[in-house]
Amino acid sequence: MLDMPLGGLTLRLHDPRRFGCVLWNASADAHPLIAHLGPEPLSDAFDAEYLYEAARGRNVALKNFIMNAKVVVGVGNIYASEALFLAGLHPLKPAKKLSRPASHRLTAAIKQVLTAAIAAGGTTLRDFFGGDGSPGYFSQELNVYGRRGEPCVTCGKPITQRVIGQRSSFYCTRCQS
Repeated sequence: MLDMPLGGLTLRLHDPRRFGCVLWNASADAHPLIAHLGPEPLSDAFDAEYLYEAARGRNVALKNFIMNAKVVVGVGNIYASEALFLAGLHPLKPAKKLSRPASHRLTAAIKQVLTAAIAAGGTTLRDFFGGDGSPGYFSQELNVYGRRGEPCVTCGKPITQRVIGQRSSFYCTRCQS
Protein backbone atom coordinates (compact mmCIF):
# COMPACT_ATOMS: atom_id res chain seq x y z
CA MET A 1 0.00 0.00 0.00
CA LEU A 2 1.31 3.40 -0.99
CA ASP A 3 -0.07 6.62 0.48
CA MET A 4 0.90 9.99 -1.00
CA PRO A 5 -0.55 13.27 0.34
CA LEU A 6 -1.46 15.62 -2.52
CA GLY A 7 -2.51 19.05 -1.32
CA GLY A 8 -5.12 17.80 1.13
CA LEU A 9 -5.94 14.68 -0.91
CA THR A 10 -4.37 11.26 -0.63
CA LEU A 11 -3.50 9.00 -3.53
CA ARG A 12 -3.60 5.32 -2.58
CA LEU A 13 -2.45 2.35 -4.57
CA HIS A 14 -3.44 -1.07 -3.27
CA ASP A 15 -2.24 -3.68 -5.75
CA PRO A 16 -2.46 -7.23 -4.33
CA ARG A 17 -1.24 -8.73 -7.61
CA ARG A 18 1.71 -6.31 -7.77
CA PHE A 19 1.25 -5.32 -11.41
CA GLY A 20 1.01 -1.57 -10.88
CA CYS A 21 3.22 1.33 -9.96
CA VAL A 22 2.90 5.06 -9.40
CA LEU A 23 5.02 7.34 -11.56
CA TRP A 24 4.82 11.06 -10.86
CA ASN A 25 5.70 13.02 -13.96
CA ALA A 26 4.67 16.30 -15.54
CA SER A 27 3.85 14.49 -18.79
CA ALA A 28 3.02 10.83 -19.35
CA ASP A 29 4.86 10.94 -22.68
CA ALA A 30 8.09 11.94 -20.98
CA HIS A 31 8.57 8.84 -18.83
CA PRO A 32 10.52 6.05 -20.56
CA LEU A 33 8.56 3.29 -18.80
CA ILE A 34 5.28 4.33 -20.41
CA ALA A 35 6.22 6.30 -23.52
CA HIS A 36 5.95 3.17 -25.71
CA LEU A 37 2.47 2.18 -24.54
CA GLY A 38 -0.61 2.28 -26.76
CA PRO A 39 -3.54 4.61 -26.17
CA GLU A 40 -6.04 4.36 -23.36
CA PRO A 41 -9.00 2.33 -24.65
CA LEU A 42 -11.61 4.86 -23.54
CA SER A 43 -9.81 7.78 -25.16
CA ASP A 44 -10.49 9.28 -28.58
CA ALA A 45 -7.03 8.10 -29.69
CA PHE A 46 -8.26 4.50 -29.58
CA ASP A 47 -10.55 4.21 -32.57
CA ALA A 48 -11.30 1.73 -35.33
CA GLU A 49 -8.82 3.23 -37.80
CA TYR A 50 -6.02 3.15 -35.23
CA LEU A 51 -6.73 -0.51 -34.41
CA TYR A 52 -7.03 -1.47 -38.08
CA GLU A 53 -3.66 0.14 -38.92
CA ALA A 54 -1.95 -1.34 -35.85
CA ALA A 55 -3.11 -4.82 -36.90
CA ARG A 56 -1.60 -4.62 -40.40
CA GLY A 57 1.06 -7.29 -40.86
CA ARG A 58 0.57 -8.72 -37.34
CA ASN A 59 0.19 -12.50 -37.39
CA VAL A 60 -0.47 -12.81 -33.65
CA ALA A 61 -3.87 -14.09 -32.41
CA LEU A 62 -6.41 -11.29 -32.09
CA LYS A 63 -6.83 -11.92 -28.36
CA ASN A 64 -3.11 -11.54 -27.70
CA PHE A 65 -3.00 -8.50 -29.97
CA ILE A 66 -5.63 -6.54 -27.99
CA MET A 67 -4.04 -7.57 -24.69
CA ASN A 68 -0.68 -6.13 -25.79
CA ALA A 69 -0.15 -2.86 -23.90
CA LYS A 70 1.95 -1.53 -26.79
CA VAL A 71 -1.24 -1.70 -28.88
CA VAL A 72 -3.78 -0.58 -26.28
CA VAL A 73 -3.46 -0.41 -22.49
CA GLY A 74 -5.87 -1.89 -19.97
CA VAL A 75 -7.50 -4.72 -21.93
CA GLY A 76 -6.93 -7.66 -19.61
CA ASN A 77 -7.78 -11.31 -20.11
CA ILE A 78 -11.38 -11.20 -18.95
CA TYR A 79 -12.19 -8.04 -20.90
CA ALA A 80 -10.50 -9.34 -24.07
CA SER A 81 -12.66 -12.49 -24.06
CA GLU A 82 -15.79 -10.47 -23.45
CA ALA A 83 -15.02 -7.84 -26.11
CA LEU A 84 -14.20 -10.46 -28.74
CA PHE A 85 -17.52 -12.16 -27.99
CA LEU A 86 -19.47 -8.92 -28.36
CA ALA A 87 -17.64 -8.17 -31.61
CA GLY A 88 -18.29 -11.71 -32.93
CA LEU A 89 -14.57 -12.35 -33.49
CA HIS A 90 -12.68 -15.59 -32.86
CA PRO A 91 -9.80 -15.08 -30.41
CA LEU A 92 -7.37 -17.06 -32.59
CA LYS A 93 -8.03 -15.05 -35.76
CA PRO A 94 -4.75 -13.47 -36.92
CA ALA A 95 -4.75 -9.74 -36.21
CA LYS A 96 -3.62 -9.01 -39.78
CA LYS A 97 -6.96 -10.38 -41.02
CA LEU A 98 -8.95 -7.80 -39.03
CA SER A 99 -11.18 -5.97 -41.52
CA ARG A 100 -12.23 -2.35 -41.16
CA PRO A 101 -15.83 -3.31 -40.23
CA ALA A 102 -14.51 -5.82 -37.66
CA SER A 103 -12.16 -3.15 -36.33
CA HIS A 104 -15.17 -0.88 -35.75
CA ARG A 105 -17.03 -3.67 -33.93
CA LEU A 106 -14.02 -4.55 -31.81
CA THR A 107 -13.14 -1.00 -30.70
CA ALA A 108 -16.80 -0.40 -29.82
CA ALA A 109 -16.94 -3.70 -27.90
CA ILE A 110 -13.75 -2.95 -25.96
CA LYS A 111 -15.10 0.46 -24.95
CA GLN A 112 -18.49 -1.05 -24.05
CA VAL A 113 -17.02 -3.85 -21.92
CA LEU A 114 -14.59 -1.59 -20.07
CA THR A 115 -17.23 1.07 -19.43
CA ALA A 116 -19.63 -1.56 -18.03
CA ALA A 117 -16.88 -3.15 -15.93
CA ILE A 118 -15.90 0.20 -14.43
CA ALA A 119 -19.53 1.00 -13.64
CA ALA A 120 -19.93 -2.41 -11.98
CA GLY A 121 -16.74 -2.07 -9.94
CA GLY A 122 -14.56 -4.55 -11.86
CA THR A 123 -14.13 -8.33 -11.82
CA THR A 124 -10.51 -9.24 -11.22
CA LEU A 125 -10.34 -10.67 -7.70
CA ARG A 126 -12.89 -12.54 -5.63
CA ASP A 127 -11.92 -10.44 -2.63
CA PHE A 128 -11.66 -7.15 -4.55
CA PHE A 129 -13.25 -4.07 -3.03
CA GLY A 130 -13.27 -0.61 -4.57
CA GLY A 131 -12.05 2.55 -2.88
CA ASP A 132 -15.50 3.04 -1.37
CA GLY A 133 -15.49 -0.50 0.10
CA SER A 134 -17.96 -1.96 -2.39
CA PRO A 135 -17.20 -5.21 -4.27
CA GLY A 136 -16.93 -5.52 -8.05
CA TYR A 137 -20.05 -6.97 -9.68
CA PHE A 138 -19.08 -7.20 -13.37
CA SER A 139 -18.60 -10.98 -13.01
CA GLN A 140 -22.40 -11.25 -12.93
CA GLU A 141 -22.54 -9.75 -16.43
CA LEU A 142 -19.98 -12.01 -18.14
CA ASN A 143 -21.12 -13.58 -21.39
CA VAL A 144 -18.27 -16.06 -21.94
CA TYR A 145 -15.43 -15.71 -19.43
CA GLY A 146 -15.41 -18.51 -16.84
CA ARG A 147 -18.46 -20.16 -18.44
CA ARG A 148 -16.87 -23.24 -20.08
CA GLY A 149 -19.55 -25.76 -21.04
CA GLU A 150 -22.41 -23.41 -20.20
CA PRO A 151 -24.77 -22.38 -23.01
CA CYS A 152 -23.92 -19.30 -25.05
CA VAL A 153 -26.25 -16.42 -24.13
CA THR A 154 -26.88 -15.84 -27.85
CA CYS A 155 -27.10 -19.25 -29.54
CA GLY A 156 -27.10 -21.84 -26.74
CA LYS A 157 -24.00 -23.72 -27.94
CA PRO A 158 -21.63 -24.64 -25.05
CA ILE A 159 -18.87 -22.11 -24.39
CA THR A 160 -15.38 -23.37 -25.26
CA GLN A 161 -12.29 -22.82 -23.12
CA ARG A 162 -8.81 -22.90 -24.59
CA VAL A 163 -5.42 -21.62 -23.50
CA ILE A 164 -4.22 -18.85 -25.83
CA GLY A 165 -0.95 -17.13 -25.02
CA GLN A 166 -0.77 -18.84 -21.60
CA ARG A 167 -4.17 -17.40 -20.65
CA SER A 168 -7.54 -19.10 -20.36
CA SER A 169 -9.76 -17.96 -23.18
CA PHE A 170 -13.49 -18.44 -23.46
CA TYR A 171 -15.55 -18.14 -26.64
CA CYS A 172 -18.50 -19.44 -28.61
CA THR A 173 -17.45 -21.40 -31.70
CA ARG A 174 -20.76 -20.52 -33.41
CA CYS A 175 -21.04 -16.80 -32.64
CA GLN A 176 -17.35 -15.93 -32.99
CA SER A 177 -15.84 -16.50 -36.43
